[in-house]
Amino acid sequence: MAKLCYLLCLALISAVYAVELHAEPDYGPVAYEFHWSVNDPHTGDIKSQKETRKDDKVEGQYTLVDADGYLRTVDYTSDAHNGFNAVVRREPTDIKIPQPAAEPKKLLAAKIIAPIVHYAPKALLKVEHPAEGNYVSVSGPVAQYKY
Repeated sequence: MAKLCYLLCLALISAVYAVELHAEPDYGPVAYEFHWSVNDPHTGDIKSQKETRKDDKVEGQYTLVDADGYLRTVDYTSDAHNGFNAVVRREPTDIKIPQPAAEPKKLLAAKIIAPIVHYAPKALLKVEHPAEGNYVSVSGPVAQYKY
């Protein structure tokens, strides 16, 4: 049993030493630039974005037309020293966002066949007469005390 335990420990130690740790490869400087936009007058979906990155500094801007017709513009930057910073501006526009046409609701009156009941019938309770004595009901027929 001791030999088996010794071999198992030796196998675990050799497995740990077999794993080599490598430094993460340096892929060089990171840089990209993109932009996109949508302008759909039928649905009122109007928005755009552009962004550039060089190493760890990101700069960008996005715009969109809110449901109330204001143009929201967000200019943002991000880097390792200052973190994420954004400046938001809202400006009125003459763009009218199309609203879906509200369908008039149709109210249908149904003929009432059954009569309206304004009262409920009394429940039939089986009342047992208690033994002689004075009884006080505090919170209904369940809690009875004999004095």
